[in-house]
Amino acid sequence: MTFVVAPALLTNASSVLAMSTVNRMMRAHDRMHSFFAKSEAGELSDFFAAQVERVEKQAALLLRALHSIYIALAAFACATLVTLLGAGLISVAGALWLHAVAGIGIALGFVGVGGLVVGCANLFRATHLSLVNIRDEAATIRARKARGG
Repeated sequence: MTFVVAPALLTNASSVLAMSTVNRMMRAHDRMHSFFAKSEAGELSDFFAAQVERVEKQAALLLRALHSIYIALAAFACATLVTLLGAGLISVAGALWLHAVAGIGIALGFVGVGGLVVGCANLFRATHLSLVNIRDEAATIRARKARGG
C-alpha cells in the first residue's frame, strides 16, 4: 500500500497547483478586461499597450501550464488506480502481471512528473512577465512623482 501513497499525494499536489493556476488565469483575465475597458474609453496609452502584450502572453503561458498540470493530474490519478489494481491482483495474478502493472504505474508517474515540470516552467515564465509589468508600473509611478504630478 505504500506505493499508492506517492501517486495519491502527487495527485493532491497537482490539484492544488491546478486551482492556483486557474486563479492566476482569472486574474490575468480581469487585468485584460480592465485594459479593454480603458481602450473602449480611449484611455489606453502606449505604456498600457505594452502591458497588454505581456498579459496576453502571460495568459497563454498559464494555459499551457494548466494543460501540463492537467496531464500530470490525470497521470497521477491513473498511477494510483493502477497501483491499487496491482495490489489487488498480487494474490491472484502471476509475477508477469505484477511486473506489467508496476511498469505501467511507473510510466504514468514519469508522465505526471514531466507534466509538473513543464507546468512549473510555464508558471515561472508567466510570473516573470508579471514582474516585468510591476516594474514598468513602478517606474512610471516614480517618473510621475519626480515630475510633480
